Amino acid sequence: MSRPLVVGNWKMNGSRQANRDLVAALLAGAAQVKTVDLVVCPPYPYLSQVYELLKGSHIALGGQNICTEAQGAYTGEVSAAMLMDVGCRCVIVGHSERRRIYAETDEVVATKFELAQKHKLLPILCVGETLEERESGVTRAVVERQLQAVLSKVGVSAFANAVVAYEPVWAIGTGKNATPEQAQAVHACIRELLASHDKSIAEHIQIVYGGSVTAENAAPLFTQKDIDGGLIGGASLKAEAFLGIVSAAASAI
Repeated sequence: MSRPLVVGNWKMNGSRQANRDLVAALLAGAAQVKTVDLVVCPPYPYLSQVYELLKGSHIALGGQNICTEAQGAYTGEVSAAMLMDVGCRCVIVGHSERRRIYAETDEVVATKFELAQKHKLLPILCVGETLEERESGVTRAVVERQLQAVLSKVGVSAFANAVVAYEPVWAIGTGKNATPEQAQAVHACIRELLASHDKSIAEHIQIVYGGSVTAENAAPLFTQKDIDGGLIGGASLKAEAFLGIVSAAASAI
């Protein structure tokens, strides 16, 4: 198993005071947990504030998205270089909400993956199927298509410095959760596909699960062979819940 990784995706939530309170609680609770890689991804306006709050800690700062362009007349967009400039070490690309709500294609996601790496950001590549796709029995085909778009653009060697997050769309923010066995099957599929290109990269890459993970259901997920941690949404906004998930990841080693 790769070193566990737990990423908190705050989505469009937060305020300066709420951020101070949350980060203070996270720093206090996670001070002794050095065996788990931790990342928090606040909204753009709070990146600089949270960077200062995290300074000197082992919790890394990440962005939630980047533009497909490096710079220029793209009002409302944020570039990879800008994220690096304010202290981000990684960025989420291809989150299901970006794919579904903002119609980001596999090709767009692949471009963002490539740009992230060009600017020394670790891409956290999200893949996953809708409920309709799962019920149609095409989960594997969907995940392979999403991965292949990136592989075709940057090659498997790029995955030596990347994270893959499996997030079944039907389990995000719904309270539903893939069973440990369902999640493990897709994680194994992802690792198998990467292994068909490079066994060493497949063995060492962190593949995390996202989809209504809680402190209560984290342990049976994280003890699965190919699940290396979690991409956490709502629960990352509550220190006690997030720290419970971190503790489950640490115990799974």
